[in-house]
Amino acid sequence: MALYAIGDTHLALGTPDKSMEVFGAGWENYVDRLREGFSPVDDSDTVILCGDLSWGMDLEGAREDFAFLDSLPGEKWIVKGNHDYWWNTAAKMNAFFAANGFAKLHILHNNCAFYGETALCGTRGWFFEENGTPHWEKIFNRELIRLEASLKAAGEAEKLCFLHYPPLYKGYRCGEIIALLERYGVKTCCYGHLHGPSHRLAVEGEQNGVDYQLVSADFVGFRPKKIMD
Repeated sequence: MALYAIGDTHLALGTPDKSMEVFGAGWENYVDRLREGFSPVDDSDTVILCGDLSWGMDLEGAREDFAFLDSLPGEKWIVKGNHDYWWNTAAKMNAFFAANGFAKLHILHNNCAFYGETALCGTRGWFFEENGTPHWEKIFNRELIRLEASLKAAGEAEKLCFLHYPPLYKGYRCGEIIALLERYGVKTCCYGHLHGPSHRLAVEGEQNGVDYQLVSADFVGFRPKKIMD
């Protein structure tokens, strides 16, 4: 049994005009590379999917991508990304998964899951590029509330956190989110969103007791990164 994380699969099986292969060799044959990358994962393992999973514009439009993800080994917990336009209420998403037999897909949003005795917390997070957009302060505060709700749901358990947006990178820190991670004693924070040339901006390693790890699919070679046994 092992815990893995990967983000930003950007699948487009139902919307082939949005395939990431247009971005060059780094994304060539990325669906096949994802399938091969999951080969070390066992059905007894857990995989956190850190957002931006499908280009589908609604649940039905993302159905083929969900089918692909469900077919891969491991139980998968999904965090919202900024390009997950298909996102809906947890009740509607869970009903859609059940109706389509996607038994290995679960939602990590306003809640926490457990991997043994370790709590798995998460939310989309926040990114500076959102500042100045309509109602950004309200949305930002809502993300802080969601993250804290997830962390509180973990109780006294050891906590790992999974975000889509990086809480920090070279030249940027989201102080409010980092403060929550540190206050609740999060041991590891995995995040995605950064691609291609932006990989050089990633901050990885321990800072103030939190181990930060970038798990964007193109950064980890389309292989889920093992977080713990």
